[in-house]
Amino acid sequence: MAAAASPSSALQAPWLPWMRRALQLAALGEGRTSPNPLVGAVVLDAAGQLVGEGFHARAGEPHAEVGALAQAGARARGGTVIVTLEPCCHHGRTPPCSEAVIAAGISRVVVAMADPDPRVAGGGIARLRAAGLEVIEGLAEAEALRLNRAFVHRVRSGRPLGILKWAMSLDGRTALPNGQSQWISGAEARAWVHQLRAGCDAVIVGGGTLRADDPLLTSRGRRDPEPIRVVMSRTLDLPPQARLWDTTMAPTLVAHGPEAPQERREAFDRLAAAARDGVQPGAAGREATYPWAEGACTPELLASQSGPQRLELPSCEPAALMEALAARGCNRVLWECGPELAAAALRQGCVQELAAVIAPKLLGGQAARTPLGDLGQESLDQAQPWRELERTNLGSDWLWRLNQS
Repeated sequence: MAAAASPSSALQAPWLPWMRRALQLAALGEGRTSPNPLVGAVVLDAAGQLVGEGFHARAGEPHAEVGALAQAGARARGGTVIVTLEPCCHHGRTPPCSEAVIAAGISRVVVAMADPDPRVAGGGIARLRAAGLEVIEGLAEAEALRLNRAFVHRVRSGRPLGILKWAMSLDGRTALPNGQSQWISGAEARAWVHQLRAGCDAVIVGGGTLRADDPLLTSRGRRDPEPIRVVMSRTLDLPPQARLWDTTMAPTLVAHGPEAPQERREAFDRLAAAARDGVQPGAAGREATYPWAEGACTPELLASQSGPQRLELPSCEPAALMEALAARGCNRVLWECGPELAAAALRQGCVQELAAVIAPKLLGGQAARTPLGDLGQESLDQAQPWRELERTNLGSDWLWRLNQS
């Protein structure tokens, strides 16, 4: 589909402030709409007065346009809908928004960006024009694309957008030579990490991190439901006691490849069954296995299952895990893993953004841990450049965020 021409300045002038408001509304759904995008909408009556606004709050709930039109009621007739994403034209968990816009008697629709989902991909705009509505495309498109970067990446690549986060000392260490790492960063930085998790659909660690740190990996209540906590383990050599096995606060998924020993699979299944039958309250009568083949693995759906779940991948590699998570509705995931898994995720193109928290401390030690393992580079020409997104202070620590150039 050819890109839409940018709207002229004359067309932008009346609608740009309202589009900015729609973008603000869309951002209110951050961390709760996957696998759907973030969408906001406002409705103006025929005189240009605000009569309705809405945003997509959660997958399966009404879309932004529908909510805004419901608020506007009969005042929407002859008016304008300003929406951050092309109205959908297919039947999914909710009816097509394009039909709701037409039925409301709207005369004009202003759209920030086309929907990259192949089920829409210009079809919604075409339907509106076929019904006689004026459609203005591309207003504040760059801002809308930035807001929905994770959704667009998943639709186009078949993988969630990956963020790799670590905390390190000024001399680049993530732990002392004896392995101690809690806490390199301060309270403000840790609170920021909780907020970062709240915007992600899954948080990924390796078995080594689980054994060494016994992490909780939640947003500390900043997101409901909490993101899926994922452990990647080739061998399933996992501790029988871990905070991740308590899924009353957040779902847990353990991913492995075909090489995982059968006896350890059985041991994990016994551990999961014990969690369902004993540790998890209210687990009686629930299914003992998660129905992966039956549909999307949204955090809400996985959270309804009791106890940790096991997923066998075609290979125990980051790329295979990302494809599995994308197929199950994850738009954005956070890698909080050790150096070897982090390096593998980078090598396999599973990381699009870096977030480094740097503490003003020196840890030293030749054997001290660093954030990344071997990236397989033999020349500095192979080192990929990254572009700065943000540099700020978190208490006494520094935050440096970058994405791929």
